[in-house]
Order: sequence, then C-alpha cells, then structure tokens
Amino acid sequence: MTTSAPPRRSRRPFLHRAASDTPYFSADGESYLAQTTLRELRKTRPLRVLSEQDFAHWQTYGYVIVREAIPAAAARRLLDFTWDFSGLDPDRPDTWHEDRPFRSELDRQLHIYGFVEAYHHQLLWDSRQTQRVYDAFVDVWDCEELWVTLDRLNLNPPNTGNRDRALIEPTEQGFDIELHWDIDTTLGVPPQRVQGIIALNDTRPETGGFQCCPDLFRRFEEWKVGRPADRDPLRPAVDREEFPVFRPELHPGDLLIWNGLLAHGVARNASRDGVRAVQYLAMMPALEEHRTLRTSRVESWRHLRTPRWNRTLVGDPVRPEAQRYETATLDALGSKLLGLTSWHDADGDAATAARPTGVPATSGDAACAGSA
Repeated sequence: MTTSAPPRRSRRPFLHRAASDTPYFSADGESYLAQTTLRELRKTRPLRVLSEQDFAHWQTYGYVIVREAIPAAAARRLLDFTWDFSGLDPDRPDTWHEDRPFRSELDRQLHIYGFVEAYHHQLLWDSRQTQRVYDAFVDVWDCEELWVTLDRLNLNPPNTGNRDRALIEPTEQGFDIELHWDIDTTLGVPPQRVQGIIALNDTRPETGGFQCCPDLFRRFEEWKVGRPADRDPLRPAVDREEFPVFRPELHPGDLLIWNGLLAHGVARNASRDGVRAVQYLAMMPALEEHRTLRTSRVESWRHLRTPRWNRTLVGDPVRPEAQRYETATLDALGSKLLGLTSWHDADGDAATAARPTGVPATSGDAACAGSA
C-alpha cells in the first residue's frame, strides 16, 4: 500500500516593508498593502503641489491632474524623441502604418496600442527627477521615500491598418484596453496602486487617450454590493448611462495620477492624422530591503536594459536603447528614486550616480554593490 504526499500549499509572496515611516508592504513594488486605503488616508505631511481641493478630488474621484508638472517645452522635446526612437516621421502620416515583423502576439498587440519601448533615455529621467513631479506623488502617498517606475512611452497613431484594434482577439473577461481596473477588485482587502502619465501633446476628442469612470470610483462600495461572487475582477460591467466615461483634457507637461481602483482605459484614436502621446510615470513607496529588485533596477538603468519584472516590457525589436544611448545622469533625487542611493543615506548625492563601473559603493549603495 502506498500513500501519496499531501498537496503542497502555494507559497504566499514575501512582503517587503517600504523604507518609510508609513507602513506600506509589497512583494513586487507595484501594488501595496496598507493599514489605510489611499482614498481614506489622513494627511500627516503638508501638501506640496496639490491644493486641498485637488486632494479632495483625488480621494473622491480617483484621479488628479497637476498642470505643467514638467515644462511644456520639455514635453515637446520628449515628443520629438518619441518620434525619432520609433523611426516615424511626424510629417508623413502615410508611413505610420508600415508593416514590420512581430516577435510574438504580445509584441503585435503592443504595436497596435502604440507602446514605445524606451525606458532609460536622459529625457525620460529628466521627467522622473523633476521636483514638482516627485512632490505630487509624495502628496498622494503621504510618503517621501519613493521609487519611480521604469516605464515607457506611448505614441498612438490612428487605429487603422496594422494598428486596428479589431485585429486583437476579444476576450470575455480580464484586461480590456477600453476600461479596466489595475487591481483585483474582488479581494476583501484590495491592494493600493497608483499609476500616472505625462501628456506630451494636447488631447483631442478624436485622438482618444486616457478615459475613466470617476462616479464608479466614488460609489464603488455601493456598486459592488449584490454583485455576483464570480464577477470579472478587472473589467467593470457597468451601465454607461449611470456611470459615464469621462476623458480629461490634458496639455503638454500635464501629469495625471490615478488610483488603481479607478476604472480607466485608453480610447481608440479615430482621427485621420493625429497622435496621442504620453510618458508613463508613477512613483511607489521604496522597497529598499528587496535587494533583488533594487539590484535589478540599478542594473537596468546602468546598462540600459529592458526591465525584467514586467512581462509586457519587451524592448525595441530593431535597435534597443543600449545600442543607441549612454547611461542617463541622475541627480540626488533621481538616484534615490532609482534605488541607487538609499533614502536613509545622509551622505548620498548625485556623485553616486555618476560613479564609473568598478568603483566601490558607498554605504547607501551597499545593496547594489553587485551592479558596480
């Protein structure tokens, strides 16, 4: 007679505590568990960028806009870079839909959605280490010790030809580019997550772009009562008459921050010759004790590598950044936002970021010494 081994329990992911006095915990640096949800958070620090009205709007409707978080001129330079990196001519709309080979179905979908796989160019880092941008995220998290997401750009031409969204096989459940949540909304204790974009050009109704359902966010607890237990955790099935979809107006340099519990998406570009262009940029509580993640972030910046912790970041198929550019220069703030310097290292400064490969690390950089 033989006996079978008892079934193995799936291991829960290890939660790292963020390097902040406010208790935030995360396994991946994207979604966080907290004692208080962001929509119920009571400020302990004075607001830096947001007004009292801005903060109330953020907590009530799930998003807030910071006008000209970076200078409009800087946004336009970044837009020029986005065109150049993509190999597209802004003055030749007839060339925006030329065929190219795709490495996978995911690669094809990212092309349709207009994602631009650049993560570490100096202009991207200039936005990330802008004080006004950082201060806005300090306001929403009530936390100074933050890391910035190493995210990409979006340049979405008209959704026709090989960029037609109809080419993507529809699914009945899960992620939907038109309207979705960034977190599992069926969990008893939903995680806290924040996302953001910086507009690189003016929004126009016909070019699509960010859209959201603020009234659903405001009434979410009321709405979810009586919903079936097996409802889609990521895709809201709502009456658009009762919960209208709203598209905020953005101008070059404007930063839009939204809560992961806000149902949102990207409306299709129905124009003939316009584009929607943004930089994805968000900040989260710094997981400095997560040494693997911290080292990976620094390695990604130092060697212009595609970040490894998000499967949808696939790198440029023609000429990756490492073949085109030099490592971006970080100032004291950027160094901490990356994780190169600890938020608790009083001696950390921008010189750390410029240290050549092989030079010993300072105490604040000890967790990343393997990357030097």
